[in-house]
Amino acid sequence: MSEQAIAIKSKKVDEVVEKFNNATSAIVVDYRGLTVEEATELRKQLREAGVHMSVIKNKILVRAAEKAGYSDLNDLFAGPTAVAFSDEDAIAPAKVLKKFADGVDDLEIKGGFIEDKIVSVDEINTYASLPSREDLLSMLANVLQAPVRNVAYAVKAIAEKGDEGDAA
Repeated sequence: MSEQAIAIKSKKVDEVVEKFNNATSAIVVDYRGLTVEEATELRKQLREAGVHMSVIKNKILVRAAEKAGYSDLNDLFAGPTAVAFSDEDAIAPAKVLKKFADGVDDLEIKGGFIEDKIVSVDEINTYASLPSREDLLSMLANVLQAPVRNVAYAVKAIAEKGDEGDAA
């Protein structure tokens, strides 16, 4: 192999290491059997969620995972492999891929990492079933508002009862 080819591969490995290091999560999938339309729709859904999916050669993934400290993922890099990276929402790739895989038999989630922790397919499915950050914040706001709302209703009821007493 020429020095130029080695330099190109080394650069690709470094680019993937950077993706691993910048990502809050990365989910590895086998996309074998997806039609062009299905792959395009999957990429569209991932992009809308702020997730980038890349098809990367397995040897490059193995070297990059080792350099980035994710060598436990190396067993997943066999066959046609794509990796969905998210830099912001750690759960977004799991949610989109799980939902898509439920509707399409040809997409297989292999594993990955979420917030620097190696996760299995079962763990990814568990994370995918969790409410989104926005939903959790909404639930928290409702829980915090409930006592204030109850006090307001009580004060209103007392005020209305007082008004009825004055009218009689």
